[in-house]
Order: sequence, then C-alpha cells, then structure tokens
Amino acid sequence: MFKNFAKLMPSSMPEAALQRLPAWRWLFPLAALHAALTVPLSLLALYHGWATVQLATPAAHAREMLFGFALAVIAGYLLGPVPRRHLALLVVLWLVGRLGVLAWPGALLASLADAAFALWVAARLVPRFLAAKKWRNRLLSPLLGMICMLAVVTLTWRYLDGMPTTAPLMHQSVLWLVLLMTFMGGRVIAPAVNGYTMREFRVPGSGVQPRLEAALILLLGLAPFIMLLDMLQPLAALLVLAASLLVLYRIWSWGPLRSRLRPDLQVLMLGYAWIAIGLVLLARSWWAPLHASTALHAFTVGALGTLASGIMLRHAILRARQHPEREWVWLPLAGLFAVSAVLRLWAIEAGGAWLALLWGSALAWSLGWLLVAWRLAMWIALADRAAVAARADKLDSGQESGGLSRRRR
Repeated sequence: MFKNFAKLMPSSMPEAALQRLPAWRWLFPLAALHAALTVPLSLLALYHGWATVQLATPAAHAREMLFGFALAVIAGYLLGPVPRRHLALLVVLWLVGRLGVLAWPGALLASLADAAFALWVAARLVPRFLAAKKWRNRLLSPLLGMICMLAVVTLTWRYLDGMPTTAPLMHQSVLWLVLLMTFMGGRVIAPAVNGYTMREFRVPGSGVQPRLEAALILLLGLAPFIMLLDMLQPLAALLVLAASLLVLYRIWSWGPLRSRLRPDLQVLMLGYAWIAIGLVLLARSWWAPLHASTALHAFTVGALGTLASGIMLRHAILRARQHPEREWVWLPLAGLFAVSAVLRLWAIEAGGAWLALLWGSALAWSLGWLLVAWRLAMWIALADRAAVAARADKLDSGQESGGLSRRRR
C-alpha cells in the first residue's frame, strides 16, 4: 500500500533532475514552533474553555504531540534530501493537517492532509529500511509503518465519539515511540561518543553494542503486546524494568564522566536517561495501581523533549560545519525540559496547585522549544552559507583541474 501511495505523488520530471533539499531544513523549525504552541493551546482548551481549539481531551492533545510534532521530527531526520517540489508539498500537507485541531469548516480537509502526510512519510521510509541487511535495522520498517498507520487511525477520533480503544491506542503509540527513541537515540549517541573518545583519548568507545541493542528491542517490542492482557501486566512490568536497567547500563558504558567537556553529548545522554526513568515509572504503574500518564509524560516531556531538541540542534550544527560543543544553549535546554517534566509529574499529586504546576510545565516546555527554533534558524542560515561555499570551492577546483589538463596537452 505504501508503494502504491508513493506513486500518486506528482512529478513532472525525473526526481534526479529536481533540486533536492534536506527535509530537516524545513521540518525541524516547524516542529519546534509547533511544540512550543501546542501545549499552551491544549491547556487553554482543556481548562479555560477555548472551544475553537479541539484539544480539550487528553487523547486529542496526545495525538497532536505524537503524530503532529514527533512524526515531523522523525520525517525531518530520516527522509534525507527530497526534491524541492515534493518537500514543499509535504510541508503544506503537514501545515494543513495541523489546522485539524481548529473548529472550522475545513477540518475534514485538514484531516485528509494529515493522513496524506503520514502515508507519504511511510511510503518513503518503510521500503528503505525493509531493504536493510541487519534485522535490527529492518525493524525500523514495521515500526515506522505502525507509527504512521496509528497516525491515520487515530484521526477517526474527531468523528467518532466515545471510542473504547482511545486510551489503549495512545498508550501503544507512546510505547512504540519509546522503542524508536531507544533505537535511534543509541544510533546517534554511540558513534558521537565513540568519535569523541577516539579523538581525545585514543580509546574506542563501547559503540552501538549490538547484543544490548537486540535485547532492548526484544524487551520493548514484547511489552506493548503483553500489557494488553491485565493478568500479564506484572510480566510486562518486569520486561520494561529490565529494559530500564539495560538503558542505564548503556549510558554508563558510554562514559558520561569522560564526556564532561562535551555538553552536547551529555544532554543526549540525559535525554536517554529519561527513557529509563519513564520505564521504571511504567513498570510501577503496571505492577501497582498508578496514574498511567505519570510514566507517559516522563517519555513525552523528559525523553522526547531532551532527545529530540539535542538531535535536531546537533544535526543542524554539524551541517553548518561547526562544533556542537560550542553551542551555549545545551544546559539551558536540559534544565527547561527537566523542569517541565518534573512539574508535569508533580502536578498529578499536587492537590489544589495542580493547574499552576501544569502551566509552569507548559511555560518551561514552550520556552525550551522557542529557544530551539531560534537557534535552528541561525544554524540553518550558516548551513546554507556553508553549502554555497562548498559548491563554490568544488567549482573552483574543477576549473583549476581543467586548466591544468589543458596546459598539459
């Protein structure tokens, strides 16, 4: 189905002939601004009667953050260079899809655009990873396909009231996102740390650790299925608790103390540590009655906020041919997302102060993402200059080699 959908995308000339742009160039800043705006809008809709914003349910809020924000970050990071015309269409679909949370006559059109965005991303990414040689890399194919299909299925909530599967589906969506963050986060952090330790200490890092990665995939891949049966939830709790210990062991093997002069790497490891915290809270909620959103917000606020912002900024800085460790926002960002996560978790048990804590969490979250959007804009401008300079150098070197060959003749 994904391949058939890809064939429907317009192309008046061969794709190789179209100018290509990296998808992150447009999707990263848009995703950052979306994250900064959506949480305050959700609070206004949930608790202050903003009826024009259809985010007045936890499911609607969660869907917009998972399949509006997170899916845009995934697409920006994994799609790579895309023909400019196709990327423009993809961005338009995403933007129109975000209007689906507003009460307006075009809400159905927005939902269709949102579904088309998810299917387009799946059509590009699923076949690509299905052709991978290692099974751990091929895992990304069904995982990304499932996340994109959930993005389409959950759109029906806007038109069908009282769906009994709302909460389980959202929990499943978060758990698949946790598996993706665990896999992709390790693939980003491990080579970055390994390169740093080799340059500075002439000592190879622990690398990707394929056996540990495989164990995490199996544990986190089985848990979402086992948790569906109430009688097996204690077993699911043991699986995610074991996964949390492996995540912590993996962080320790990366040598966070050795990387103390690299705030960019430490922030990424902190985001990875939030996955372990969320897994412990999730195991507790399955083992003993506890509000499930406690663990889910550790994932979506602490882990997703810290990891996504770190990966996005570091990606942009490297494309600008600069040094990520010289960026000054790493510690402020880590602090803002940590404060946001702690306040959000605290609000559940805070009694009468819960709404103030929710707004404090939203403010820290929004400030963090506005800071990311600002720095992304600066680094993207520098990356564009670096790309222009690289093309000029390539042209000059080509002209010089042509002149030399003529003189030799």
